[in-house]
Amino acid sequence: MPMETLHDLYVNELKDLYNAENQLLKALPRMAKKASAPELRAAFEEHLEVTRKQIERLDEVFTELGVSPKGKKCKAMEGLIEEGKEVLEEVGDPAVIDAALIACAQRVEHYEMAGYGCVRSFATLLGFEDAAALLQETLDEEGEADKKLTELAESVINIDADAADGEDGEEDEEEVPVAAAKRTSTKTPAKGKR
Repeated sequence: MPMETLHDLYVNELKDLYNAENQLLKALPRMAKKASAPELRAAFEEHLEVTRKQIERLDEVFTELGVSPKGKKCKAMEGLIEEGKEVLEEVGDPAVIDAALIACAQRVEHYEMAGYGCVRSFATLLGFEDAAALLQETLDEEGEADKKLTELAESVINIDADAADGEDGEEDEEEVPVAAAKRTSTKTPAKGKR
């Protein structure tokens, strides 16, 4: 599809997002299944339902435009999902795997926020106010999902992943204070050296 006008670009980007959401619809159940923390599993399952509603909104936008949503493969989402598949195949501490799943999911959310921000702006400029409102609703949901993932990571998952480092029960008592000191130390130059 040639991109001669902002309208052409708008339709092209919408098709990209439509394909991205449909790819994500297939990936989220696998991510939920791999998640070991119940809170993370629930977050993925909840976002699966939100994604279905987002696809319905995109269908409304395409109906308003009189254009088919098909015809474009989102290579960026394909790559992000491929990275996620690598995590799904990993073997390791469940808390660390959960932290990796959150990192993958947040990459997806940031990609989607960028895409929805652009098409919402295009819709507004082109006078598609109803579409702009629908796209803003999705953009808000993507931001909420990202925030929820951050809160989950910072309050539970990353803390559990960090604790997994020494769960083998054979910690060297001398190593623990050194590791803790490295996290909190501030380097100051020795006297006489600059």
